[in-house]
Amino acid sequence: MGMKINAELPLPAELKAEYPLSEDIIRIKEKRDREIRDIFTGRSDKFIVIVGPCSADNEDSVCEYVNRLAAVNEKVTDRLMLIPRIYTNKPRTTGEGYKGMLHQPEPDREPNLLEGIIAIRRLHTRAIRESGLTAADEMLYPENRSYLDDILSYEAVGARSVENQQHRLTASSMDIPVGMKNPTSGDFSVMLNSVKAAQSSHRFIYRGMDVTTDGNDLAHVILRGGVDKYGKCIPNYHYEDLIRLLEMYKKRDLKNPAAIVDANHSNSDKQFREQIRIVSEVLHSRKYNPELKGLIKGVMIESYLEEGCQKIDDNRVYGKSITDPCLGWEDTERLLYKIAEEC
Repeated sequence: MGMKINAELPLPAELKAEYPLSEDIIRIKEKRDREIRDIFTGRSDKFIVIVGPCSADNEDSVCEYVNRLAAVNEKVTDRLMLIPRIYTNKPRTTGEGYKGMLHQPEPDREPNLLEGIIAIRRLHTRAIRESGLTAADEMLYPENRSYLDDILSYEAVGARSVENQQHRLTASSMDIPVGMKNPTSGDFSVMLNSVKAAQSSHRFIYRGMDVTTDGNDLAHVILRGGVDKYGKCIPNYHYEDLIRLLEMYKKRDLKNPAAIVDANHSNSDKQFREQIRIVSEVLHSRKYNPELKGLIKGVMIESYLEEGCQKIDDNRVYGKSITDPCLGWEDTERLLYKIAEEC
């Protein structure tokens, strides 16, 4: 056979028992989940900002970042809902490169999945304990989310996964918002079909069990831009794109129409400083059109302690991305205050 078993991993229930959540963390998550639900259902007009590193690569630097975010949150909490982006899985187009903390708790060492599932649970738990902020992560591997499903307040399904049946069906089991990104082609119909699937009830096999889901009424779209057949990035955050999305939503029987705009990836062509301008344009579109204000619930920003990105070597800079380039902290802080002023 072309596959060998490296180790038997603990069941999610076993890992949760070994690394349990405190009563304080449980209360924080319950409160944050209610507040986020109110935004997606229209009971609150707070604006969501999902912000943080492209990939969470180091527990100390990620927690320092989230703690800085918590200090800003205290000043903008009346207008914004800040959700730290703590992405512990990293999709790779060719399968090569750093796949995230789940695979490699230490980026310059060999993969170790047992250490990885412990490391990501410990990271998310520490971030909540120190900052009081629950976070977002990407559902790259549907069956692995069971190790974190009691911790996260937001999950995203990526552009390469959004057409996958298991991702769609698993999303239908969640009781937190799940954002379905448009595929790399930029096709809105595919993305909205995924939302429809996630909002519906399904019966399927999950972790060796026959399960039935209730459907997730908070499933929504994430606009991240697309790529044409020549490999050129095609953004989809402009006013005309948002109007097109609004009209497509109106023609479908979907609950709680909502969208998050990802300011990086193919929307910025990974020119990370462009995120500042893109966010400003999205805010302007919301101001100009009341219907868009109701639809566009927030933005997603890639940001870390230090701007740019770097290779994985012995001279790594603390708090600088080892995957896609990110905004630095100073620009991020100014941008967050600007968003709060304009919302």
